[in-house]
Order: sequence, then structure tokens, then C-alpha cells
Amino acid sequence: MTATAARSTSDSPTTRQVWTRTRGLLLAFLVVVAAGVAIAAARSGDQHGRLDPRSAGPYGSRAVAELLKERGVDTRVVTDLDDARTATGPETTLLVTNPDLLTARQQKKFRAATQRSGGRTVLLSAGAPSVSGLVPGVHSAARSDVSSRSPQCSMPAARRAGGADIGGVRYTSAIPGRQACYPSDGLPTLLRVPGPAIGDTVLLGSPDILYNDRLDQQGNASLALQLLGSRPHLVWYLPSLGDASATDSGESSFADLAPPGWLWGALQLALAAVLAAIWRGRRMGALVSENLPVAVRASETTEGRARLYRKANARDRAASALRSASRARLALLLGVPASRADAVESLLPAVSAHLPTTGRDLLSLLFGTAPSDDVGLIRLADELDALEREVRAS
Repeated sequence: MTATAARSTSDSPTTRQVWTRTRGLLLAFLVVVAAGVAIAAARSGDQHGRLDPRSAGPYGSRAVAELLKERGVDTRVVTDLDDARTATGPETTLLVTNPDLLTARQQKKFRAATQRSGGRTVLLSAGAPSVSGLVPGVHSAARSDVSSRSPQCSMPAARRAGGADIGGVRYTSAIPGRQACYPSDGLPTLLRVPGPAIGDTVLLGSPDILYNDRLDQQGNASLALQLLGSRPHLVWYLPSLGDASATDSGESSFADLAPPGWLWGALQLALAAVLAAIWRGRRMGALVSENLPVAVRASETTEGRARLYRKANARDRAASALRSASRARLALLLGVPASRADAVESLLPAVSAHLPTTGRDLLSLLFGTAPSDDVGLIRLADELDALEREVRAS
């Protein structure tokens, strides 16, 4: 077979074929990257994030920050727990936009810094992961829809604001002096808990009154300004997973850091893996022979296998195949059982008896070691072929 023919039957794709197959995926990847860069650029500048006082988007809170500024309240944005803790004081309102992001260790630090600060702490949508750690004695209940609700309480700020768009997390508490407002199915969605001295904590079930697109509806603006503007300083804390204190585990063990139910989840994964192994390892039944879709000449099959042996330098496998086939054919010619064709004590005496005058080393020829080069392999094939011809002719 010529070199050109060998190249035409190769399974290895050319560089041109690889480019043709992958250029579509590469183009799609570049489009996605370009789109991501464009979106990031479009959202830069005034666009920050949800409940960010620097954001002018629908779900930002720049409008309420500007109104507070007009009333002499300065707003400071922090994203680090240590900065939030050091900013606490009797003249400061500390707003936490997502308390559920705080770890148990962060909650302890936060609680220690705020419980005797004398300031106000406002928690937005504090749910089961954080409410009991940040405000002991308060528990969260099932969420409700956000809608216009009336105060139905004696809290001055809520009575002055009137109806507001509020809902979300509902709360239960038996703390003396608490003020429960804007109830949903009998449970408040705004809860004020008094603290030591003049401090207090306000839990707001949903943050909707702080959104730019809802501030001008109902009494949202009045309620937001009264809750956040009772002190001259407002610290707007935006918790994030990038906070260094979030990874401070102290002396916690692996079990303390793992989320609840991790053991049950691991057992389920192990069971799923076992079932998948059983499913994939099941018996598929007996092999079914099928006709080949095309007829392949034996010479082509032999030549293809020979090329594979040569490419892998598998002279030992090639020599073993040649000797095994020759022994099988000689056993058939000499009347040796097929099961004994590879037995030295059965085949060699039969060949020697049939060819008593041969000068070949039959043991080395039929059961010897593999040749060390291709020339020796060709010589072995020729000698085996000559031996078979001589047995047939005798």
C-alpha cells in the first residue's frame, strides 16, 4: 500500500478538519465573552447591586439615601463585618441588607458589638438562618406575599407612615416591650425589639420599601426615612461571601463547618452510586452475531492487523499469532487434537515422526522466543510456511 493510500485511510483528523469542526464553538465562545464584557460595561458606574444605596436601578436604594442626606443623615457603605462592628454606637443606625449570609461565628461577633451599642439595628428579611442568633427570643415563620398593609400597632413611625408595601418573613416573639406591626395572618412583618439603654432592633420582613421603584408608593418613603433616619449616622452593611471573616472558622471542626444534613446527603450520594454501578454492570444477555454491513477481504484484515502490530512494535504478539496459527494447522494435518496443538509433548513428536529427516530446530521454530527485529519476524514467517508445505507434501 502506498504512503498516499495510508494517509487517506488514517483516522487522525487534519488541521483543516479540526478547524472546520471547532470554529463554530470558538465563535460562540467569543460571542458569549463579548456579550459578558458589554453587559458588565453597561452596568458599571451608577449600577451596583440590589439594595445598594449607590445604585439608581429599580432595585437599588439611591433614592432613600438621597432623601436621608437631605435630612442631615450621612450614609456610609461597608462590606466588611469588622468595619460594621467598629461603626456601631448610640448615634448610628446599622442596616444589614442580607443577614442570612452571615455565618454563625459572624452572627456572634455582630451580636456582641450591637447589643449594648445604644444604636439602632435594622435587619432586612432575616430568616431562620440568622434571626435567632442575631435577636435571641425572636423566631421566623413562613413567608407571606408583599402587599399594601396597614400598621395595626402603636409604634409611632408606623402610625405616621400608614399603609406600606411590606410582607415577606413573619416573626413571633414574647420579648417584653416589643412592637409588632403590619401583620399578615396574625403575625407581624415588622417587629421592633427594645435593647439596653436607648438601643433597639428592627426586623423588617421584606426590603421592598427601600427599592427605588417603590419608594414613592403608599407610605414607603415615610416608613423608610423614620426607620433609618432616627440617628445622624447610617451604616449600610452589604454582607458578602468575599468577607474575610466569613472564612474565619476559629476552632470549629469539619462537622461544624459542614451544612446541616451533609451526612444524610452523603449517604444518598453513596446509595445512588451503588445503584448506578449495579445498573451499568448488569448482564446484557448472550452475544448476538450480526452480519457485517460490508464485505472485508481477509487479506485486507490481515494487512491492517499487521500494520497495527508494526506501528506498536509488537513483534512478540505477531510472532505468537504466527506460531499459534501454524501449530493449529499442523495439528489438523497430523491428526493431533486441537486442544493439544499448543502442547510441546504432543505436537513435536508428531511432526518429527512425519518428517524424520528434517534439519530444522522444531522446538525453536514452533515454541521459541520472539524475533528481535522485523527481518527475524519475516524469516520466522517464511520458515513456518515452508514447514507447513513440507508436511502437506510428505
